Amino acid sequence: MTKPQRRIAARLCRCLMMVAFCCAPLVPATAQVTAIRAGKLIDPDSGAILTNQTILIRENKIEAVGNNVTIPSDAKVIDLTGMTVLPGLIDCHTHLADGAHDSEPMGQFKKTAAQVVLESVPNARVTLESGFTTVRDVGVYRALVDVALRDAINRGDIVGPRMFVAGSYVTITGGAGAATGLAPDITLPWDLHYGEANSPWEVRQVIRKLAHDGVDHIKTLSSGAVLTHGSNPKSQEFTPEELNAAVDEASHFGLRVEAHAHSAEGIKNAIRAGVASVEHATMIDDEGIALAKKHGTYLDMDIYDEECIQEQGKLGKMPKDFLQHDAQLGQMQRDNFRKAVAAGVKMSFGTDAGVCPYGISAKQFAFMVKYGMTPMQAIQAATSNAADLLGHSSEFGSIKPGKYADIIAVTGDPLTDIRVLEAVQFVMKDGKVYKQ
Repeated sequence: MTKPQRRIAARLCRCLMMVAFCCAPLVPATAQVTAIRAGKLIDPDSGAILTNQTILIRENKIEAVGNNVTIPSDAKVIDLTGMTVLPGLIDCHTHLADGAHDSEPMGQFKKTAAQVVLESVPNARVTLESGFTTVRDVGVYRALVDVALRDAINRGDIVGPRMFVAGSYVTITGGAGAATGLAPDITLPWDLHYGEANSPWEVRQVIRKLAHDGVDHIKTLSSGAVLTHGSNPKSQEFTPEELNAAVDEASHFGLRVEAHAHSAEGIKNAIRAGVASVEHATMIDDEGIALAKKHGTYLDMDIYDEECIQEQGKLGKMPKDFLQHDAQLGQMQRDNFRKAVAAGVKMSFGTDAGVCPYGISAKQFAFMVKYGMTPMQAIQAATSNAADLLGHSSEFGSIKPGKYADIIAVTGDPLTDIRVLEAVQFVMKDGKVYKQ
């Protein structure tokens, strides 16, 4: 063989080797397997406490749970035998994407949308580290910044809970979800009045925009608000026709609707329209409670944040008109919470996080127990009930095979002392440990 022939043969051999390498079947990487040994495990689906359980996790999903689960030899073992293990907590009423904690909504006018999102990054981290692996974020003043925050978490760019976002408030002009307080001759940018609607057809138009922009649910405002300038929480805002249009239009995109409502009529209008949940439900009356039970509507009542409103008022950090709106409403809401629990209405866990500093949402558990819930009911409100409200019971809300590995643990027994949930010591979300 001549020298040129040898060079050609060598090149041909290299080409054949490359083809063989490229066409060879890929061998999948071995999936990460984790085993958690749980001393006590709370099952909110059954309301039972299980002992000496092993939770087997493959990548980000739970594969098996029981007291006779075989642990593979290559599994990473996490020993939580001295702790109580629960599914990751869910807060159904947060505002993580509102930027730095601020009692004055007009602070939004001093920031760019980019600044608001960047200020929200610590909110997401501290919420996850406090044991809340999932949140339903229920509206922002700067439209779609919550979508950006959710997507950054999902990509792994930043640390935070699994977020389901509304994109914007759907509100009447000058209403509870509007950016108010400026002179009437000042024109707002598009993202500060994105969700304004003043007829059933305008409501439908806004919801179509939101669906196109990738939201997970719709937030409407059925009554005035406590923490909005120029508002009256005892008033009705969206009409029954507008609320009906919102629920109907959202259903075409597979989206559920929640309604902010303080006033008794605003609450009943929202329930009759078919919303999935009523937020706050402060002045709900006996008829409203009966309607909620009949329709299977969740009440998402933020009965702890009154503590923060009053404390900030004493420090001079809460606008005076907000305190006037709030007068006598805090205790009324708590008394009505007790009535709703006694009536057997569906209840979910929602805190309005952002009114209080981020990261302390678990303080509400003690108030839920004080005002009529058993500790197990309070835990169910933040786990299985919350997952049902979000429409994702098959994915999280309890520790069961096939669900995401969202798991927390505390020292002590929350069924004996619910306050131990204020100091979560272990947090796993989606199979990854974020706190231990």
